[in-house]
Amino acid sequence: MNNKPFTFVFFGIVGSGKGTQVELLQKYLLDKKLTDDVLFTSTGNEYRKLINSESYTGNLVKTTLEKGFLQPDFLTTTLFANILIAGMKENTSFIADGYPRTTSQAESFENAMKFYSRDTVHVIYIKVGREEAIKRMKLRGRSDDSDEGIEKRFDEYVNNVVPSMNYFKDIPGYNMHIVNGEQSIEGVHAEIIKSLGI
Repeated sequence: MNNKPFTFVFFGIVGSGKGTQVELLQKYLLDKKLTDDVLFTSTGNEYRKLINSESYTGNLVKTTLEKGFLQPDFLTTTLFANILIAGMKENTSFIADGYPRTTSQAESFENAMKFYSRDTVHVIYIKVGREEAIKRMKLRGRSDDSDEGIEKRFDEYVNNVVPSMNYFKDIPGYNMHIVNGEQSIEGVHAEIIKSLGI
């Protein structure tokens, strides 16, 4: 058993296979008994619940999504904080996916980690080129995966998400792991495990 719980943050453009790799890492940690509790913080899942609720806030979120914009910081940070409040225990390992996505959120994330005394954070970036990601997005065939929608998400990613990841580069205790996402699912997983040294 690991003395200290693990803390992971995943970054990767839409279509990079982040969600799949998060699930594989979660399974690996539990199967290897490296931790006995894993909290998966997906703000995307929470946003989907909001949209399905058809509340006033949910409808505003849906409109923002359809336009290809990022959701407002206050709302994303609130959803993330609520997941931590509900699920975090002293020995919980946790994996963040979809948060932070702006520099402002990165600052909030850093503050949250200080609050929970997480002094070692693994930042995992699944790197996939523009062409490959576009190809994968088109294969998914989602309603918001039009050429225009895909371009918009790319711009949002480059302008907001990449700077939020780079925010962590010079912070002590934040370890960057850049992984080649243009290989098989098993290959990406193996590279992540090797890079983490677990």
